[in-house]
Amino acid sequence: MKSEISSIFPTPIYFSKLDRKLSTKELLFVEKNKNLFFKNEGNLTSLDNYVLNKKEFKDLKKEIDLRIKDYFNKIIMTSNNVTPYITQSWLNYTETNQYHHKHAHPNSLVSGVFYINCNEKFDKINFYKKNNYKTIKLETKEWNLWNSESWWFSVKTGNIILFPSHLTHAVETKQGDNTRTSLAFNVFVKGSVGNNRELTELYL
Repeated sequence: MKSEISSIFPTPIYFSKLDRKLSTKELLFVEKNKNLFFKNEGNLTSLDNYVLNKKEFKDLKKEIDLRIKDYFNKIIMTSNNVTPYITQSWLNYTETNQYHHKHAHPNSLVSGVFYINCNEKFDKINFYKKNNYKTIKLETKEWNLWNSESWWFSVKTGNIILFPSHLTHAVETKQGDNTRTSLAFNVFVKGSVGNNRELTELYL
């Protein structure tokens, strides 16, 4: 039967890639922070949670800022006079048999991950539908974008992913013998949001 299926109100997952390898200075900074950590639920997170403000990551921050601007230009497309900026940023280290618990990012509009060390064969990021309640639950014979309660993407070293901060995500138990290393960050905006005439104006 001939038919057509449209998808409305989709959730954007933005993919880009760093066009260079990290410098020796940047890699040494990543390694140094591996020894200055706290135990997160399932893996390790750097004690420094403003790593993109450090001089070692000055060039990397500029390149990530370009992707954030691109996300806002292509996806949000606001007419408000706002400037997106990175709030907190931190490093995650996940060893074999570790994981990163299911979570979202409050007090943020957009969140992102830059992958510093990945095993393309095993490393993924999982996303979860916000409301999984079903009045009637039918058994599924084949998963697709409409009937799935979760979805995953393989990740590679150098990938940059941006997504709405409310989107729940996680890393399943790590396979492979590399240390999965990533830099996570949150994004908010400065400026005027809303509309004066509609009484929704807010200065940030």
